[in-house]
Amino acid sequence: MVTFSALMEEFRSNVAQNRDALAAIAKKSPHAAYQKVNELALFVGGRHGVNLQLHFPVPAKVTDVDSYGTENIGLVVDKFRRTFPIPREQVKGKAAEMLQPGAQAQDAYMYEGKEGVKVILPDGKGRLEILPGSIHLWCKVDDPVRKYADWLMENVYLCRPTSS
Repeated sequence: MVTFSALMEEFRSNVAQNRDALAAIAKKSPHAAYQKVNELALFVGGRHGVNLQLHFPVPAKVTDVDSYGTENIGLVVDKFRRTFPIPREQVKGKAAEMLQPGAQAQDAYMYEGKEGVKVILPDGKGRLEILPGSIHLWCKVDDPVRKYADWLMENVYLCRPTSS
């Protein structure tokens, strides 16, 4: 089982090995850089059976090669999973425990038998969208966010659901 930390470390290592080429591509064509970095993310994620994606809500950030893998990350483990394999309250409780003081965890995306959690970080620092089969980190991945994502990988995404 791969942890979020190990996955991101492997991705960042690949970015570092290709930094000069990525920077040159980003300078010429931000769109091409977006495609290349996400090809690299898909490659690294594919080695571990997950779909790793980088998002660029601020398009100019595509040219900031050093930020690749440090913010705005999507990780899809099972796009068809509709419910958490553990109680949703536990997912919210761990967020409150592990993330910055003032982080607000709330139910979200609750429709058609699906469930999810949205965690809003204090001071406008971003949000985490936690679905049963994926996580989207719309924030900088600091140490508490990384540790919480590691906990999610172990307890939600890569655990085997118990049969009822």
